[in-house]
Order: sequence, then structure tokens, then C-alpha cells
Amino acid sequence: MKSYVKRHAEATVRQLARMFGSILVTGPRQVGKTTMLRQITGEMNYVSLDDLIVRTAAQEESGTFFKDNPPPVFVDEIQKAPALFEQIKLITDREQKKGQFYLSGSQQFHMMKGVSESLAGRIGLVTLLGFSLREQYGIENTMPFRPSEEYFSVCGNPADLSYDSVWNAIHRGSMPELCQNPDFDWNLYYSGYLRTYIERDVRDLSEIGDTVKFTRFMTAAAASTGQLLNMASLARDVGISQPTAERWLSILAASHIIYLLKPYFNNITKRAVKTPKLYFLDTGLAAYLTRWTTADVLKNGAMAGAFFETFVISEIIKSYYNNGIIDAPLYFYRDKDMNEIDLLIEDNGTLYPLEMKKHADPRKRDIKAFDLIDSIPGVKRGSGGVICLYDNLVTLKGNDKVIPVKYL
Repeated sequence: MKSYVKRHAEATVRQLARMFGSILVTGPRQVGKTTMLRQITGEMNYVSLDDLIVRTAAQEESGTFFKDNPPPVFVDEIQKAPALFEQIKLITDREQKKGQFYLSGSQQFHMMKGVSESLAGRIGLVTLLGFSLREQYGIENTMPFRPSEEYFSVCGNPADLSYDSVWNAIHRGSMPELCQNPDFDWNLYYSGYLRTYIERDVRDLSEIGDTVKFTRFMTAAAASTGQLLNMASLARDVGISQPTAERWLSILAASHIIYLLKPYFNNITKRAVKTPKLYFLDTGLAAYLTRWTTADVLKNGAMAGAFFETFVISEIIKSYYNNGIIDAPLYFYRDKDMNEIDLLIEDNGTLYPLEMKKHADPRKRDIKAFDLIDSIPGVKRGSGGVICLYDNLVTLKGNDKVIPVKYL
């Protein structure tokens, strides 16, 4: 029997349970939401709305559902019975108790509509993604990533990652089943994952008649990971209208398949682009869709840089999500003169700049664009660096460092 891997979001869920009557954990399917919440809730009453009889009762008899399943209770796949949100609100307001409802769900559209209408201010939210490198290697540091002395001082001894192990992690992805079972066939796993996602989640979210075109749309999006979002190009490549492409992209974002990284701009940065960058949140799924069938083929292929950048962005996002920070303060910068900074992390008016390079020999020229921050009035530039495949944390220039992937 496989051992349980401690999730860094556990501490956040426990903290929220002391603050709110309800806690909702969302995220893509198969990332371990149920496993984590079962670990936290222990012997607490558990009901799964995957069970047709239970789901029917929740939908048709929502007023008595929690008499049969009294809180504290863990309700799995809550999005399948949105009528329960109103009952949770009534009980929470009446009882005024904390940590009474633990909820999980893999879709956001209908579920978050129910949350915003019924449970605003009454519920703690956590987004869970696949395993982070820290979780896989048993690293206890749970701080959101930031290239500061404070962060590096608590890193302790980071995981000892070889060049090949990084690319294996990028190619295999972060799904718990694949990470914990190295003998599982990568191709068969993602084939089943994709089919289940489209047949269950996507069809629940929207009227998509042509699943073949939707799969092609996902493939086109995966081929664009790490690039500026070009909606017209995505629509043209798949043969759909741009409004349809926009709707389908919103589905991928709502189900945590992709992440749209916002551009940094303000009234001063007139020349900054205002188009987001698209990233897949699981590099294994992106590799499967774009047919990079092995880690060796991927690391030597034309998309190696884009996949490395996607992997780093995903790891950083996880460090914020695991702390309950759903709207992570992450941006990129690009202006009309093609000056670009891969990632800006904002904290109290300070911008921490980062570049991602798949090589192991960063140079000072890699951080030349960081000087652009100094020209933005009212903004302070913090320490930054180049995240890459070098072995050691060393100073590159001033407060900017060479940051090995293992420090994520």
C-alpha cells in the first residue's frame, strides 16, 4: 500500500477550519483533494456525491440531507449538488460553529457561483494542484516562493535534484498516481485522464458537441504554453470561432488545467503589453498532448525552454495556493520594445524579478531587463535571480542570484 505524502495545504485547511464554518478545496481531478481531506477529517462523517443514490437525495431532498448526514461532515464532489450550498449557509448561520463542513470539488463554474451566492464570507477556499517538488522530496519549507534572503534562509537542505531527475519530473508531471507509482504507464494514464476530463468535467460545464475539436483545442493550448495568449491563432488552428475559443479557454482555466499569468502594467508603463501568458499547470499533461513521449526527447526538443519555464511557474503557483493565496501576486513584464522579464513577484510595493533558463550557465546579460523596474516610479526593485539547472545558490550580480530549481 502506498504511503500518504503530506500535503503542504494541510496546515492551511486546518487554519481555515478554525476561522470558518466551511472549507472548500478545489482543483483538477486526481490531484489528491479527497485523500488529503480524508487524512484531515479522520473518522468524521463522509459522503460522496459520486454515489448516485446519495447525489439524488442531495438534489431532491436538500432540506433534510444534513439531518441524515449531520455535521461535522466531509462532502466530496460538492459541485454535483449545488442546492446544498444554501443548506450549508442556513446551518452555518444558525449554529455559528467553525469547521463543520469540509467540501471538495473539481469544477469551478457552477460550484463557485453557488459559493459566491450562498457562502460569501462564510467559507475558506484552498486550491490544490498536483504534488510540488517540496512535497515529493519531503521538504518541510511551506513559505510561498520569493527570491529573498528570508526565503533562502529557511530552505535548509533542499532536495538533491540531478539534471535528469528534473527533466523526468517535468515530463512525468505532478499527478500523485504517477509520482507514487513509477511503474504506471505515462501514456495510458494521461490518455485515460484526458478522456475522463472531457467526458465528465467538460460536458458538465458546457455544451460541447465536438469533443474531437475540444481535444485539438487543448493540444493547441499545450503547444502555446509559456507564450503570449493568441486567441485568434488558437481559434484558427482548431477551426472554431473566436468566441468559442474564448469559452473553451475559460473552461480550461476554471478546471485548473491552465493558468493565465497577468502582465504587469500601470499608468506609468504605457508601453507594456496587456495580453496574458498561457501556462499549463501540469507539464505531464502538456507533454502528452504535444506528443513529447520521453523526457530525453522533451529536453532536447524545440519546446524544452517553454516546458522548463512552465514547470517553474507551476511550482511557484503551488507554493502560493498551498498557503491559501488563491490570487497569487505573480506577473510578467513585456513592452513593445520586446524587453521582457519572465516573472515578477509583488510584495508590499516591491517587485522581485525572475528569469527562467533551462541551461546551467546563467550570465549577467540574462538579468539585464531587471533594470527596467528602476524606471517605474513608485516601485521598489527587490532581489531577483535566474532560476536554472545550476547546482548551487550563488550571487550573480548585486542582490540577484543564480537559483537552482531545487530551491523552489
